Amino acid sequence: MALINLAAREINYKIVYYGCGLCGKTTNIQHIHRRVNPAARGRLVSIATEEERTLYFDFLPLSLGAVKGLRTRFHLYTVPGQSFYNASRKLVLQGVDGIVFVVDSQVSRLDENVDSYLNLWDNLASQGEDLSKLGVILQMNKRDLGSIFSVSDLSELLNHTDSPVVEACALTGVGVFETLKTACKQVIAKSAHS
Repeated sequence: MALINLAAREINYKIVYYGCGLCGKTTNIQHIHRRVNPAARGRLVSIATEEERTLYFDFLPLSLGAVKGLRTRFHLYTVPGQSFYNASRKLVLQGVDGIVFVVDSQVSRLDENVDSYLNLWDNLASQGEDLSKLGVILQMNKRDLGSIFSVSDLSELLNHTDSPVVEACALTGVGVFETLKTACKQVIAKSAHS
């Protein structure tokens, strides 16, 4: 749920990058942070324990304009990829406005992708949220590697909300900002209708 800060004349949105371990969530966030104008971004914060890590930063895009007369600020988070950190995943999802589901396109990662996708639905349902009512985008990552599934096959398995799909290679930055821009537009559009 978007948070409005009238004193700062801002509306704050939370976008969570979700997916299995090592699918590219952290690489996406790090790439965005490196490329966003330092005057328009917050610090990259890593909340880490011995076993897990969650990345967070916010940025204030200057090109997306205003919503109801307020500037937009986006807070980007990643979840721990490993399923045994489910409690942390649930905490990160609280108050989410949009989801970027990062898919590892490699054939060998199919089971992990499906498990993470089902886990996302379960975690949102346990908080009374419905994935189909949030701004959602699927990023088909690691498209530069061999032995990958087609986008249509992955979409059939993992896109039950008929969400936009972007092909990407987060390591080189291909598709990273297209994914983010699409997610931001969806989040704004969803909040305008609520």
